[in-house]
Amino acid sequence: MVVSSLIAIPSPLTTTIYLPVKSPNLYTKKLGKMSKIQCSLSVSSQSKTAQFDLKTYWTTLIGEINQELDQAVPIQYPDKIYEAMRYSVLAKGAKRAPPVMCVAACELFGGNRLAAFPTACALEMVHAASLIHDDLPCMDDDPSRRGQPSNHTIYGVDMAILAGDALFPLGFSHIVSQTPSDLVPEPRLLRVIAEIARAVGSRGMAAGQFLDLEGGPNAVEFVQEKKYGEMGECSAVCGGLLAGATDDEIRRLRRYGRAVGVLHEVVDDILEAKTMKSKLDEEEKRKKGKSYVAVYGVEKATEVAEELRAKAKKELEGFEKYGESVVPLYSFVDYAADRGFSFGESI
Repeated sequence: MVVSSLIAIPSPLTTTIYLPVKSPNLYTKKLGKMSKIQCSLSVSSQSKTAQFDLKTYWTTLIGEINQELDQAVPIQYPDKIYEAMRYSVLAKGAKRAPPVMCVAACELFGGNRLAAFPTACALEMVHAASLIHDDLPCMDDDPSRRGQPSNHTIYGVDMAILAGDALFPLGFSHIVSQTPSDLVPEPRLLRVIAEIARAVGSRGMAAGQFLDLEGGPNAVEFVQEKKYGEMGECSAVCGGLLAGATDDEIRRLRRYGRAVGVLHEVVDDILEAKTMKSKLDEEEKRKKGKSYVAVYGVEKATEVAEELRAKAKKELEGFEKYGESVVPLYSFVDYAADRGFSFGESI
């Protein structure tokens, strides 16, 4: 990651506002002017974020979540379905972004990590199921994911459909059966289940996939928000619900998570566009019209990424009363935009 030098500018609203002198390598020189966007992070939080070791925090949680998932999806009859389920849920290189965001949001409000793990695992099951179905020949038709064969490439289309279908209800069942009742009251669990159902249903991710199949440049924003923003939104909101966040705080988490989810995908598309091997690939992607890059180009997509970063951080201002607990959520935003480190495997 390129660490930008900072200049301090006095402001009547805050003691000091820090702005980058040089934009990260991700952004074009022409868009360096976007450094004029005021950073919503306060001076104290700026310092804490710089000191926070997000990679250690994240990788530690990945290890803990992987152990929970391994126990949550054991091999049993019918073996082949469970093997297909485990193949995607325990896939190598998965960043576990939805469950990690859920845990971080729960801990923001003083929630116990153990209270969040069942829901975190359920979110990863739902996420894995959505990816299995997205990769199918009748959907996005992707034979590989994270550098590995897609589920249907290994187990066949029929078994991949069944594995995805089975993971959705397993996630809900896991929340109900594994969440400690002494840590999370039942009404909160009901809200969590309703939130996940909303996110993956016909008004959420399924709606995004529908328009993704239909195509068209006018649908790109809706597709991005539904296919990718919904998962981020749902993950942040579920963490807050588990810990008893207020309605206003849930609304902030909703807007924050959606912005981060879309930001991550937009930056993925920018990075992919910059490494495309031929103009033919670029033209083929443009015809699909599935992303900001495909429809508007890298420059406009980069502007969108900056706007999403600023929007996500703006929502976190309301949580600074919680002190250092909000720092992981700030760090997620910068990671989504800058990709300051890798996890050592294909992601």
